[in-house]
Amino acid sequence: MGTTLHTLTPEPGSNRNKKRLGRGIGSRTGKTSGKGVKGQKARTGHHGAILGFEGGQMPMQRRLPKRGFKNPFRVEYYPVNVGDLERVQAETVDRDALVRAGLMPRKAPLLKILGEGEIKRKLVVRAHAFSKSAQEKIAKAGGTAEVLQAKSGQPDGSATGAGGSPGASAKADRPKTDG
Repeated sequence: MGTTLHTLTPEPGSNRNKKRLGRGIGSRTGKTSGKGVKGQKARTGHHGAILGFEGGQMPMQRRLPKRGFKNPFRVEYYPVNVGDLERVQAETVDRDALVRAGLMPRKAPLLKILGEGEIKRKLVVRAHAFSKSAQEKIAKAGGTAEVLQAKSGQPDGSATGAGGSPGASAKADRPKTDG
């Protein structure tokens, strides 16, 4: 008979009973529950380390100086070289074709083609950005380089209207009333 749910048992020694604290002097962990007498280590909440705490020494995150800033508007492209496009079998090379060929991870949202290597086939390459040398090499091989627009929050970017704020165009279309 094979393994079934009612015949499963844990490995010997893998399951232990919970330590029962504060249950009398005969249990070895009675009265002070194995914490000794007074002091910081006997207090509640003294379990595990506090992240960054170095025993009173000035912690690393306060010793090191603050430097620079993170640009919230940074646009990060995934780079693929022109020479690598030869490995793609399709005539049209876009993000999906590169993912299928294993040249680009699925999670990378934007693609930039760089000019390292040589290309001999005529290809239609669709990417979000190209280096100048990459565009020249693709054109020299007889192909075309098409620049794609990055997807933003709005599908066509026209939700703000002419005034720059949402609803500005709707206010301009309303007829004026006295009073």
